[in-house]
Amino acid sequence: MTQLESARQGIVTEAMKTVASDENVSVETVRAAVADGTAVIPLNPAHANCQPVGVGRMFTTKINANLGRSITHSGKGDELEKLAIALKAGADFVMDLSVGEDVKSIRQGMLDASPKPLGTVPVYETISRLKGDIPHMDPSLLLDVIREQAEQGVDFMTLHAGLLLKHIPDAMKRKMGIVSRGGSIMAEWMMENNAENPLYTRWDEVMEILAAHDVTVSLGDGMRPGCLADASDAAQFGELDVLGELVDRCRARGVQVMVEGPGHVPFNQIQMNMEREQVSCKGAPFYVLGPVVTDIAPGYDHIVSSIGATAAATYGASLLCYVTPAEHLGLPDGDEVHRGCIAYKIAAHAGDIARGLPGARDRDDAMSDARAAFDWDRQFSLCLDPERAKARWLRTRAFTDEAHTDDHCSMCGKEFCAVRTSRRIRALADARAQGK
Repeated sequence: MTQLESARQGIVTEAMKTVASDENVSVETVRAAVADGTAVIPLNPAHANCQPVGVGRMFTTKINANLGRSITHSGKGDELEKLAIALKAGADFVMDLSVGEDVKSIRQGMLDASPKPLGTVPVYETISRLKGDIPHMDPSLLLDVIREQAEQGVDFMTLHAGLLLKHIPDAMKRKMGIVSRGGSIMAEWMMENNAENPLYTRWDEVMEILAAHDVTVSLGDGMRPGCLADASDAAQFGELDVLGELVDRCRARGVQVMVEGPGHVPFNQIQMNMEREQVSCKGAPFYVLGPVVTDIAPGYDHIVSSIGATAAATYGASLLCYVTPAEHLGLPDGDEVHRGCIAYKIAAHAGDIARGLPGARDRDDAMSDARAAFDWDRQFSLCLDPERAKARWLRTRAFTDEAHTDDHCSMCGKEFCAVRTSRRIRALADARAQGK
C-alpha cells in the first residue's frame, strides 16, 4: 500500500513514526495529515536508504535543490559533487533535471548517493531519448519513462497534467509566454496535434503506475508566470483549477500528491496566491519556486526569490524550491548551489518563526544567549553556515591588534561594544536594586 492508503486504514508506517520523531509531533498527527492529503511523505520503497521526510503545514518548511546537467554543460561527476554540497547545506529534497544522453545512469548515481527523497520531470528524459534537432514528445514513450523511473526508485515526479489546450491562448497574451520547460513541451505537442494534454487524458494510467511504487505526484505548474507582468493571470489560475481536480483524482486512487506554485509574483500578491492554492487544491501541500519578486536582479536571484519564499512559507507553502545566483543566467556551479541552499534554509526558517511553529525560535534564542556571552564556538555551531561565519570572523581578527581577545568584534571594537556596555549597565542596575 501507499503511505496514503495505509494512513486511511489507520496503519502507522515506519515512515510516519520517523517523521513524527523528526518533527516533534504525535504519530497520530502525521497519520491523520497523510490520510486527508494535507501532508505527504515522498518515499519510493525502491530508493534504498532513503530517509522519510514529511511535507505539510504542520511540519517545518522544507527546501528542494534542483540539480542535473544541461545538454551543453556539466556531467555525472559534477552533479554528484553538487548533490553532496546541497545535502551538506541542508537540502531536504533534491531533483535531477538532467537532459541529454545517459540520464538514467546519472539518476541512478544520485539515487545511490542521496539519503533524501529524489524527484524528476519524466518528460525531460522522454525528449532526450528522441532523435532530431527539435524532437517532439511521444505520449506512449512518456508513460514508459514514468514507469521505468518509478521502478528505478524515484520518490516524486513533476507531471504537467493540468495545462490544457484551452489555456494556451491566454498564455500567448503574456510577455513571456510559457516559461516552464515541461509546460512548453506539453503545450507544443497539443498545438501540433490539436489534441488534449495526453497526461490529462491518460491520467488513470499514470496513477496505476505511481500507486504501484508509492511515487508522489508533484503537479507541475506549466503555466507559472515567468515575469511580474504575467503573474496571477487567467492562464495561471485556469491551470490551478485543473490541478485541484487532479488532486481529487490522486487522492481517490491512493496516490500522494502535492502542487507546484508560481515562479514570478509581486510581493503583494504572494499571500493571495498561497491562500488560493489551499482552497483550489483542498489543502494539498504547496511546493513553490521563489516566488521571484522583482525581475531586475540577475546574479542575485537567490536573494530576490528568498524574500518571496519567506512570505510563501508564512502564508501557505510547505516546500520551497531553491533559486541560485545563476538563475536566468546559466547552470549553477557548486558554490552557487551552496548559496542557493543557504538562502532558502534562511527563508524556510524565517517562515516557520513567522507562523509560530512550536520550537521554531529555540535556535535563535540560543544564538542570542551565545552572543551575549561572547561564546563564539556556540554561535558557529548554531548558525546555518558555520564554516562561512567562522572564516569571516577569523579573517577580521587576523588584522587587529587585539586578536587575542574574544569579548568583542571589530564592528564596534572593545571601547564601543554595546554588549559590553549592556553588561556594565546591568551590573549597575543590579547594584541599585540591592541598595548598594
